[in-house]
Amino acid sequence: MSEQTNLHNDAIEMLKETSRTFFIPISLLTPGLREAVTSAYLCMRAIDEIEDHPALESMNKSDLLENVGSLLRKPFNDNELLDIYQPYFSILPEVTIRLNDWIKVCPQMIKEKILEATSIMAKGMAKWARKNWDIKDENDLDEYTFYVAGLVGVMLTDIWKWYDGTETDKELAIAFGRGLQSVNILRNHKEDACRGVNFFPVGWEFEDMLSYARKNLALADEYVKDIKTDTILHFCKIPLALAHGTLDALTSGKEKMSRSDVTELVSRVVGK
Repeated sequence: MSEQTNLHNDAIEMLKETSRTFFIPISLLTPGLREAVTSAYLCMRAIDEIEDHPALESMNKSDLLENVGSLLRKPFNDNELLDIYQPYFSILPEVTIRLNDWIKVCPQMIKEKILEATSIMAKGMAKWARKNWDIKDENDLDEYTFYVAGLVGVMLTDIWKWYDGTETDKELAIAFGRGLQSVNILRNHKEDACRGVNFFPVGWEFEDMLSYARKNLALADEYVKDIKTDTILHFCKIPLALAHGTLDALTSGKEKMSRSDVTELVSRVVGK
């Protein structure tokens, strides 16, 4: 097998290991589009693992993310990336260490957009790590969720346009990302509290974050109405349906959807 084929197979395996939500919709994408979205997901997952790392101090996270973000804005090689990682190499996960491999999986024509979005995300995460994720109000929450998830929506919008000219609204795309992220915040709230992190604005309770999530998911529902390409539509509707389903599960006292609920929901979305 060629190096590119090996890299692609590695990327699919890493995707399977790191994403419960996105592995299925990405695997259903058509060739070319699948590689672009796989690369994009893994690039962003690589830096997300730095932000979430339980053994790294906030300032170490900030420095790492800032340096990676700067590196992504210029041509670089594996050695430059590994130099940045070197002080923390033994504790960083494989998905982070192999960031440059995930970039190589990406089709050349869309690579610059993916690197740009990942760089902005890394620098935004660095800012919030320096602030120790001190989210005071809804404006702060909007800014934080833009960096960690709204940018995913922006990047996907660029990928859809590159792939077949599909035009979607970028503001609604940001809400799409925000909606998914706020569901994650609700789902992981107790776990985050155990590690001393709280993404709820000051004074907010579960119901306030639930309202924020539902508001953004309603805008995400509008976002998908512009999409006519089946493969893209399924990709967007599966995580969106899972997000709605997770909110329903949380409000009924469950921690998450069951595996059978997930399977049934995906089948319903793709019409199988």
